[in-house]
Amino acid sequence: MNLFEKHQALLTDAVAALKSRTYFTPYPENPKAYSEDADAKAKAWISSIMNNNYTALPAAASGKWIGEEVSPFLQLGIGVNYPDYSIDELISNGVGAHASWSKQSLETRVGILIESLERIKQRFFDIAYATMHTTGQSYMMSFQASGPHANDRALEAIAMGYQELSRYTNETNWVKPMGKFDLTLKKNFKAMPKGLGLVIGCSTFPVWNTVPGLFACLVSGSACIVKPHAKAVLPIAIVVEELQKLFAEVGLDRSIVQLATDSQNEPKTKLLAEHAAVKQIDFTGNSSFGSYIESLPKTTFTEKAGVNSIILDSANDLKAVCSNIAFSASLYSGQMCTAPQNIFISADGVQTAEGVVSYADAVTALKDAFNGLIDHPKAGPGTLGAIQADLTFNRVKELASKGLTEVVNSKNIRNEEFPDARIASPIVVEINPNDPALYREECFGPIVFIIKTNSFEDSLNRAVELASEKGALTCGAYTTSLERQTKIEDAMNAIYVPVSFNFTGAAFINSHAAFSDFHLTGGNAAGNASFTNADFINKRVVWVGNRYM
Repeated sequence: MNLFEKHQALLTDAVAALKSRTYFTPYPENPKAYSEDADAKAKAWISSIMNNNYTALPAAASGKWIGEEVSPFLQLGIGVNYPDYSIDELISNGVGAHASWSKQSLETRVGILIESLERIKQRFFDIAYATMHTTGQSYMMSFQASGPHANDRALEAIAMGYQELSRYTNETNWVKPMGKFDLTLKKNFKAMPKGLGLVIGCSTFPVWNTVPGLFACLVSGSACIVKPHAKAVLPIAIVVEELQKLFAEVGLDRSIVQLATDSQNEPKTKLLAEHAAVKQIDFTGNSSFGSYIESLPKTTFTEKAGVNSIILDSANDLKAVCSNIAFSASLYSGQMCTAPQNIFISADGVQTAEGVVSYADAVTALKDAFNGLIDHPKAGPGTLGAIQADLTFNRVKELASKGLTEVVNSKNIRNEEFPDARIASPIVVEINPNDPALYREECFGPIVFIIKTNSFEDSLNRAVELASEKGALTCGAYTTSLERQTKIEDAMNAIYVPVSFNFTGAAFINSHAAFSDFHLTGGNAAGNASFTNADFINKRVVWVGNRYM
């Protein structure tokens, strides 16, 4: 049995899930679903890899090693060094590997790639600790986001690739009746991959945001270079390691996937992106660099910054709503592209089942919800995690120094397990809507603005105008009015922003489920691509047909 046959049942289920958009995952998100000793083994592994060279990857021709990751929980460098491949080495290896990988059948590629996810599944706990100590995500988020949820997104890309690239027959006998005779031609059809890919990762979600582009590139027949953020290499290095080992095991070139490491002082990203041999680029990061990537004469797939809003109009249970908003904004200290930043509340207040709650009382309800979560000795540190970057941490301190009306002050919460962890709880600021300089830009991290508007219509108009100009990945809306719900949905969808209505309990606007939710739409300034629609595959290939007399 070949690898395609081994995984064909899973592939069939995954393709069906793409169409039905119902809940589907073959990778449980609960750590208890895995081996009892997996966590202990991962702890031993992370201890052994720190302050060592990552020798599971082939050494660079120069023999040089590089690494500068710092644990946000320990506030110490983790000391892992990676092979320091030169640009020429990466390109030469990548072009050579592409020539062999592109000739493999779609079924061969799909079988190998799904098998790789089974190998990666065995490393979920290693990846979790690697994610913790490079990004600052809590243990549970690190496990779920970089493990099962990332594998879900990778499998989704594979399934979409199989669906789209098998849409047409490989060959056919074409017969045209011509009266006394038939004209017969033999034809074949090929999806030719565009060429060597580059996937540029981010510092906060080094696996989840990388694997969709990586596996879409691979399933389409192109070799790929993975360029992680210099401060978040280890989690995705494990993924690359497992792919390379599998490629070697089946007799293919390990360089079908390569890890391109660099330093912040000597970056390689632009050198790789601008190289003529690189034909397609996936990027996650800030808008400025994302716009640069989009300007290159290549096929690009970008996720940039957006400004996500919440419209708080009316609710049956305001306390439950405020708790949900507080958790969504506090999760991983707001270091998520889907985190809400702006909360628009009308001066008319919030209609509830008990009557109208004034604007001031609604703000107080939000304040209580934030403080209740942040001050909770267990839930607080576990939800907040740690701050990944100096820039994010300093942004919070800078805002606090502006003398604005602070509804909730940012606090230095203590994590008992990691007393040196760099933590800044959310700062919630009430601002004048006529002074839009602050809330009209993405303030990445634990920063929330409450904006008092003149009416529901004013709230909606401001949210729409902002999303039109700056882009948004999502919008949260709370209203018990079907008429207003329709207005919000129509207005936001018209500018290609999805809306999450009336989320409470375990439903959060941060979370996008593979096989069901499209992550981004690709239709506004927040990015030009979507995980994972048909374009995410089809733009990576060119269909070519040949005819034989």
